[in-house]
Order: sequence, then structure tokens, then C-alpha cells
Amino acid sequence: MDKRSLLAFFLIALVLIITPYYYQIISPPLPEKELPTENNTIEDSPLEREAEKKNIPTLKPKAPYKEKFISIVTPLYTAKISTRFGGSLASYELNNYIAGDSTFVNLINKNNQKNLYIGYTSIEGEPVVLEEGWYTDADASAIEVFDEPQPLSFYLSYGGFLIKKTLVFSHKTYVIEINTDLSGLSSIMSGNTYSLGWDGGVPPTETNIKDDITYFNGYVYQAGDAYGLKKVAPKIKQPQNESLEVVRGKTDWIALRSKYFVSVLIPKTSSELCWAGHNETEVNSHIIPLYSVALGLDKNMESSVSLYLGPLEYETVKKVNSGIPSIMNFGWSIIRPISRGVLWLLKTIHLWVPNYGVVLIIFSVLVKLAVFPLTKKSHQSSKEMQSLQPEIAALKEKHKNNPQKVQQATMNLYKERGVNPLGGCLPILIQMPLLFSLFQVFRSTIELRGAPFIWWVRDLSAPDVIFSLPFSIPLYGSGVAVLPLLMGITMFLQQKMMPTQASGQQKFMSYFMTGFFILLFNGFPSGLNLYYTLFNVLTILQQKYLTPPPNKSSKKIRKK
Repeated sequence: MDKRSLLAFFLIALVLIITPYYYQIISPPLPEKELPTENNTIEDSPLEREAEKKNIPTLKPKAPYKEKFISIVTPLYTAKISTRFGGSLASYELNNYIAGDSTFVNLINKNNQKNLYIGYTSIEGEPVVLEEGWYTDADASAIEVFDEPQPLSFYLSYGGFLIKKTLVFSHKTYVIEINTDLSGLSSIMSGNTYSLGWDGGVPPTETNIKDDITYFNGYVYQAGDAYGLKKVAPKIKQPQNESLEVVRGKTDWIALRSKYFVSVLIPKTSSELCWAGHNETEVNSHIIPLYSVALGLDKNMESSVSLYLGPLEYETVKKVNSGIPSIMNFGWSIIRPISRGVLWLLKTIHLWVPNYGVVLIIFSVLVKLAVFPLTKKSHQSSKEMQSLQPEIAALKEKHKNNPQKVQQATMNLYKERGVNPLGGCLPILIQMPLLFSLFQVFRSTIELRGAPFIWWVRDLSAPDVIFSLPFSIPLYGSGVAVLPLLMGITMFLQQKMMPTQASGQQKFMSYFMTGFFILLFNGFPSGLNLYYTLFNVLTILQQKYLTPPPNKSSKKIRKK
């Protein structure tokens, strides 16, 4: 190869090496935030102009992302808000409710830190959760909300667009307004919706975890009814929202509850679909169900969702949404109106009497007065039936070989003496709906939670345990409560005062049932046991002093 060829190859190589640098000098690349997008650019968006005014970074920094926390202090709660997920709850303490360790009830724990997150499915079919990279325009580390509602905004530069999520806190309600707008990302989303979700449910807050978790559930409210997820929610194989199953249909709200507290997400416009699932974890040898839900929101428009996070108290949640009380434990539909009436009466009396233990005493007297005619009739019928027993025995002896004749003669005797054989049962059956409603209200109403009575009864929503055994008894447990024992004594005295005394196997069964109820009620709330004990005492007084003997006419007829 001659010198000319070598020089040519050298010049060509030199040009190839120098050309890229030459183009950079004469035509430098655009900054990242000025790169054009399919629809518009961040530079042209209203959010970008707002961010520039507030000096908010719009590009993800090169340094590792650092989570920031802002405390929100209101008269009702104190919340710690994280920049993670664009404004999630890292802590949420209720100022009016105390936990078993004498601290404020905190509705956020390690299992539900992933809350208020935004997620979607990309056009490639991959799940995306917007977790890191969020910034806030809040300068203060703590914000007090004691007058006007306070907004707290978070921003994220993603896919060439600036996303904004705003939480609005109020001083007079547990409701937090959440406004989101992902319309700028619509071109990279699959489908028409993105999700606003809450994973991990609401944590246990009561000392008796076993009782607390029996109320754990998730709900989807559609077509005027709340559908529980306890038995139908799919098991989540992985702790990610892509494992949740789609629930289609017009959804008004979704909720997660414990015994006394609830988290509810209520979209301003009904959602066309949502997601649900559940997982499990273990706490102190108890398997805790973790329910997860997410709302589907329209990707092409700004969305507004209300979060209610607070006590499951009837009047409070009813003001938020009239459908939320449907998830409260008021029993079967036939007794729910009675349960609501019982709760209303308890709260009305409490307006005048500050001690709920005294309220229960007054309530038991009122209930006894209301059912007095029924119990009086029942007791009278029992005595009248007792007075006929010798004659019924004589009829059985007379027609011992003809059961049909015995039955006919017995019915004629009842008719002749004006005695209704069902007179003792019907009054009790009529009272059954009231007894069931009382059982439901006293076991689960938050009004009795932490309410003391006197002496050793310090919490009417929990058993009045005075000491614990070194071992556990089936059905009874290890704690020894006083009120169930007192209730058992009153039941025994009632049996002794019955007009017809049991004998043999019947007597054994009566004693067995008394002992069974003592064991069963030992784990029940002391408020419920207090009511039943007082009601039994009043029934004993009624039987001894207030119920007259059977009418004299039946006695005269019997003598003839």
C-alpha cells in the first residue's frame, strides 16, 4: 500500500472520530425536561409551571431517593405522612382512643405501610406502582390543622410528565380528601383505569387479639349492599397489588375493618371496577388476616377519593356515607332495627349519665319494665301448669294404654281450666329478637370500649378478669372473671324459684347449663355480663314479690 492510500485511510478515520464531537458543538442536545412527548411536554404543562413557582424538583435526582415525613396534627388524630407512594400514612394515632399499652391507638403498622398507593398496568402488560421519587412543596416538618382544611401536595416526574397527588386534611372529621391526576400518563397505560389501593387491612388494636380478629374483613359496596371478602377474597401469593383479583361492577366504596375501626375509600364518582385479595401473618401465635383492596379510577381525568380512617361509630360513619353502617355487627336483618334502637337508647341515656356502667343498670331496668307483662304472663302460666300436674298424672294413669286418649283428655283439661300450654314459651320467644340484638350491640359497640364502671370493672368492652390461671381451660380460657360467676349464681337462684322443680336428668341438665354459661360468658365483655346479671336479679325480684299467684277461678274449678 502506497503513501497516498495510507494518508487517505488516516484522514477517513480522523473524520469518523471527530464528527460526533463536531455535531455536539454545533447542535447541543435538549435538556431532559424539554424532550418532546407524544401529547405535549412537561415544560408546557400547568403542573410544571406550578412546580417552577414553588421551586419543586421535577427530575429524579442522581443521589439516592430519601423518604421525607410530615406530621399532621388535628384535634382528632396525629398522622405522619410519608413521601413514599406520593403521600402515604406512616402513622395514624387517634387522640380519643387508648390502646392496651396506654398509648394512643395507631391504625398503621408494618403490615399496612403500603397504603394510598397509585398503580397501573403498562402497555407492555407489566404492573407499575409509583413508590419512590415523590417530592412535596411543604417546608414545615409539622402542620397543625385547627381551623381551615390544609392541603398537602406531592409531585413526581415520570414518563416525561409531572404527576400531582394532593391530600386535604380537616380539623373536624376523620375524612382525608385525596385528589390525583394521571391523565398525562394515559398513553403508556393499558386499559382505562389506574388503581388507588390499600394493602394489609387495619391492625389489631385490642388486648384480646383473638376476639378482635374475628371481626376482620374487607368489603365492596355495590348495588346498595356491602359484600364481605372474608370467604370470597382470593389468597394473595405475593404481597403486590398485581396479585389482587378484579371485582367488576359499579362500586360506591371499599372498606377494611377490625372490631372497632375502619378504613373506607369512597370515590366521588362510582368506580367501574376494583380489586380485592387477602394474605396472612402471625402475631403472638395468632394468624392475622390481611385484606387488601384497590379502587379503579379513570386515567383520562382528575379523580377525587375520600378516605375515612377512624372509629366504626354509627352516627359518625353514617354522616360520611349512609351505606357504611351496613358493615356493623347489628345481627340479622330482622333484628337490625332493634339493635339500632338499643344503641340509640344507650347513647341517649349517656348524654345525662356519664358512666356507661350506670347506663347499663338504667337500661336493664327499662328493658325489664318493657317486658314485664310478658314475663309476668310466662310465670303465671308456669304456675298454672304446675297446679294441673296431679290431674294430668291421673289422666295418664287412667288411660295408660291409650296415648291418644291421654292427649285428648289433657287438651280438654287445658280448655276447661283456661290454661294455655304454650303460655310460658310464647313470651320468651317474643323476647328473643331483643335478646339477640342486645347480645350484638354489647359485644361490638365502640361506645363501651375502654368505658369503666366501678372497682375491678375497668373496661366494659372486655372481660372483668381479676387474675389469670397458669393454664388454660377449654372454652373458659385462663382468665377468671367475676361477673360471669355472679350471673351463674342468679341463674341458679332463678331455677330454684321455678314453679315446677326439675328432678333426675332434668335437674342435672339445669345445673349443667348453668355451668356451661359460666364457662361461655367468661370471655364475653363485662358490659354484656353486667346487663344479664342485673336482668336476672330483677327477674328474681319480680318472681318473688311482684307476680301474683294463679287466678282464683282456676283453683275453684279444680276443687269441684
